[in-house]
Amino acid sequence: MPRLGAHVSIAGGLPRAVDRAEASGCEALQIFTKSAGQWRAREIPPAEIALFKRRLRQTRIRPVVAHNSYLINVASADSVLRRRSIDALREELDRAEALGLDGLVMHPGSYTSGTEAGGLKLIADGLTDVLASCAKGRTRLLLEHTAGQGTNLGHRFEHLAEIIDLLGGSPRVGVCLDTCHLLTAGYDICSEEGYRETFEQFGKLVGFSRLKVFHLNDSKKPCGSRVDRHEHIGKGCLGLAPFRRILNDPRFRNLPMLLETPKVDTPQSRRASDIDPFDRKNLATLRRLLRTNQAKTSPAKR
Repeated sequence: MPRLGAHVSIAGGLPRAVDRAEASGCEALQIFTKSAGQWRAREIPPAEIALFKRRLRQTRIRPVVAHNSYLINVASADSVLRRRSIDALREELDRAEALGLDGLVMHPGSYTSGTEAGGLKLIADGLTDVLASCAKGRTRLLLEHTAGQGTNLGHRFEHLAEIIDLLGGSPRVGVCLDTCHLLTAGYDICSEEGYRETFEQFGKLVGFSRLKVFHLNDSKKPCGSRVDRHEHIGKGCLGLAPFRRILNDPRFRNLPMLLETPKVDTPQSRRASDIDPFDRKNLATLRRLLRTNQAKTSPAKR
């Protein structure tokens, strides 16, 4: 069965994220290792790293991935911003390694004033630089499929395949698929035929061996809108059917599936017991879809 979880706040320290994840009923976890809106990052004390790892062992929450800063853009045509982005990405990968994380999810980048082809080449060159400096690491870089807003790259499977090809098929690079992004990028996963065609394309162009994580989010915007606005499970343009298909698709049965759905408006406090009720509700919805389908397909008792 897929391992369900959510992106959880690290307010109060990284071990608090594990406490919140456990209280919410997460089996897998995504975090930021630093503020997503700042370049500067505090050094993580060794004692905090040790406690974070110990809490993961105790709770058996796995896999755990991080999402990198939203400021990073290794496809930028601005040489100063691109250099700063590459350095920041390297630092984030080092932090993920120190924490023993399985992956670092990253948006491929935006080509801004350049070209699409040039942007893809800049991404691949930047990732080559980062991976070369972390050659002995085990944490994968996970290219997140995007909604395609503006000049964002990664909203077509062809983009992801091109980056991986330019990297020589590096085993350190995987893919993260986001259900909201798939729909708004133009992949109709709502209908049975659209779902089948979408993943046939993915398998052919990228390959299922590259797929390491799902982000499960409904969408406020319709198919092909190329607008990234997440919604609670079953409350947006996707509805429940695509989630039921993904959760029960045997090709994805061993993957972590993580929520990035809206949180409560009030900030979380630093108490370990504080959880987001929306995460609990969305996880419960996903588990019902998983159980309902299994009940329908299991043989009748004699």
